[in-house]
Amino acid sequence: MTPAGNTIAVIDYGMGNLRSVSKALEHVAGGKPVVVTADPAVVAAAERVVFPGQGAMPDCMRELDARGLRQAVLDAARDKPFLGICVGEQMLFEHSDEGNVPALGVFAGKVVRFPDEKMVDREGRRLKVPHMGWNEVRQQPHALWRDIADGARFYFVHSYFVQPADPALATGSCSYGVPFTCAVGRDNIFAVQFHPEKSARDGLQLLKNFVEWRP
Repeated sequence: MTPAGNTIAVIDYGMGNLRSVSKALEHVAGGKPVVVTADPAVVAAAERVVFPGQGAMPDCMRELDARGLRQAVLDAARDKPFLGICVGEQMLFEHSDEGNVPALGVFAGKVVRFPDEKMVDREGRRLKVPHMGWNEVRQQPHALWRDIADGARFYFVHSYFVQPADPALATGSCSYGVPFTCAVGRDNIFAVQFHPEKSARDGLQLLKNFVEWRP
């Protein structure tokens, strides 16, 4: 059965926090159907697409290809409102230092690990990697920040972060030992390193903004 044209598809390639993401989306979707799917045809028919991910980049890329979803992701990123989350943001870039693997190449740039020698706070105490917990996000203007205060805190769990080749791609930044890009956006794509589905009211607001977004 072909899904309704207003469906929000959450891509299932076996590596995402799918239940939390889909439940958070259902909470803000205003009655639009939210479907977790590994079917490229369902992704193609959806109105908008969410691309979550967690785990190691080599595993994520392998599973995406094994399930035949690479082209569906690339097609969706070309012309649908598209939200990448965590590794789903990282996979949009060209290459990851994690496992030394090529990624999808939607954006120019790479994914790098937090530099061990810089992992100290302002008092000189060691910072643990992965970066895990709540942190402030500094915004660049974008529709998906509507009704979210600059400096609002979001929930992170990651050891790697994106380095866009074009600085104008960055729509959000954060600091953990070093400043890093934690959100990117261009045209119909918005992607974040943090987990909006785990980020309380502001995370739900971001998801609501995505559901209502008309890029």
